[in-house]
Amino acid sequence: MAEMQNQQNAFLEEGAKRIRGKDAQRINILVARAVANAVRSTLGPKGMDKMIVDEMGDVTISNDGATILKEISIEHPVGKMMVDIAKTQDSEIGDGTTTAVVVAGELLAEAEKLLDNGIHPSSIINGYRLATTKALEFYNAISYKIGPKDSKKLYNIAVTSMTGKAAESSSKLAQLVVDAVSQIAIEDDKKIVLDNDYIKVEKKEGASLDHSELIRGIVIDKEIVSNNMPKKISNAKILLLDVALEIKSPETDTKIQITSPDQLQQFLDQEERMIQDMVDKIIATGANVVICQKGIDDLAQHFLAESGIMAIRRVKKSDIDKLAKATGAKVASRLKEINKNYLGNAETVRETKISGEEMIFVEGCKDPKAVTILIRGGTQHVVDEAERAVVDALGSVSSAIKSGKYVAGGGACEIEVAMRLRDYAKDVGGREQLAIEGFATALEIIPRTLAESAGLNPLDILVALKNKHKKNEIAYGVDVLNATISDMEKLNVIEPTEIKIQAINSGSEVSQMILRIDDIIAGSGRSKGGMHNMPPGMGDAD
Repeated sequence: MAEMQNQQNAFLEEGAKRIRGKDAQRINILVARAVANAVRSTLGPKGMDKMIVDEMGDVTISNDGATILKEISIEHPVGKMMVDIAKTQDSEIGDGTTTAVVVAGELLAEAEKLLDNGIHPSSIINGYRLATTKALEFYNAISYKIGPKDSKKLYNIAVTSMTGKAAESSSKLAQLVVDAVSQIAIEDDKKIVLDNDYIKVEKKEGASLDHSELIRGIVIDKEIVSNNMPKKISNAKILLLDVALEIKSPETDTKIQITSPDQLQQFLDQEERMIQDMVDKIIATGANVVICQKGIDDLAQHFLAESGIMAIRRVKKSDIDKLAKATGAKVASRLKEINKNYLGNAETVRETKISGEEMIFVEGCKDPKAVTILIRGGTQHVVDEAERAVVDALGSVSSAIKSGKYVAGGGACEIEVAMRLRDYAKDVGGREQLAIEGFATALEIIPRTLAESAGLNPLDILVALKNKHKKNEIAYGVDVLNATISDMEKLNVIEPTEIKIQAINSGSEVSQMILRIDDIIAGSGRSKGGMHNMPPGMGDAD
């Protein structure tokens, strides 16, 4: 036996580590489940928070799955694959990261039981693939319709997403989210176009969460360039510049020879005239606010201040783009071309000190297609977690509008889909039937976890829910706040269908990929580019 193993490892360099077969699968499943269990307790309105302290001593307190997994230092490749599920869910939808990771972990837990019973990985993978396709059909079948003007339902989706994260002010923040998304939504060829990049989320500690507000315009974390300029401009005519109000330096090494003081004065006078010409072009447009992506020369600042024009410099390109969407301005990249058609409009542009820092508020824009949610809170940790809650809710509300579908929350949809999958499994038969049934059991981890977080007996809750769903009461789920089961649709606990579909797709695909791995090889680290250490959990070669 030892001789056979030596022959199989003959192509590897000395010192390389290798794990094969069931041992490799078990280690991978163990790591994936450990990652899922790390965030499982954060699920739901009564989910617990995690405190993560990095090597620099910085503290993050959150129950957002994506944030927790991003902050945790995970070295094992399979652990990183689980983190990628959260990242994908976060980038695609913006919410449901914990659900996606927990479902993936439970799919692998069920797969491990099947492996122990002698079921080949390929049969499990095939069964999971069939179950995924059918589950997506079932989720769509039990979905309710929602439109961009269903403000009440969109509000309920936002509240459901936020519950447990910014509980004390979730109703206020949820309304801000719905108002923001509704404001930037554009109907194009009977389709709703939404880009959450045009909703800027700005946060400042101080005051309370209830003081958070929606600015119908853009807030910039900058200050006016000169104290001689006005601090507030009403009926603002805004010019956005992607060009510096400075004299350009030569691109190559240049030598200017001056032989007399007169020549030096002429040179300085010429520079001043060039700056004055730039400012004159701006004044000619009628602009009273200049927001520049690049620098503004001290002399230009002086001339602008003399003309009563407010100026802000070195504003990020992303903020310039948002300002263009909000004010209707065109971004000018050449001063020669500017005219009054380049100007945008806002009721006011003002500089305000918030939490000891100056900020520029461009507000009162007419039908702005870019807005700002300004989050306030007592401490940095509070505003950070509120920001994460707002970003999740933005993703949920946007997904609901784009797909036009939502499902009952509280684990109601998971129970219904699981029951339908078990009926489907009987039609499939064979070993794949066992995998499909395992997939159905894995989905039940969501209502099971919600029941546990409410201090309920998960087995009793699952039995009670199944009895309700057999009577076609498909909206029944776990009412965590009242520690019972209830009709989630009537309680307004609803979630976008797209969150569930993305979570199932991501979780299933990654679990199938992990099940395909039956050999883990790590280099000795002596050759260039080799792995210096085995990933945690990988011991000596068998």
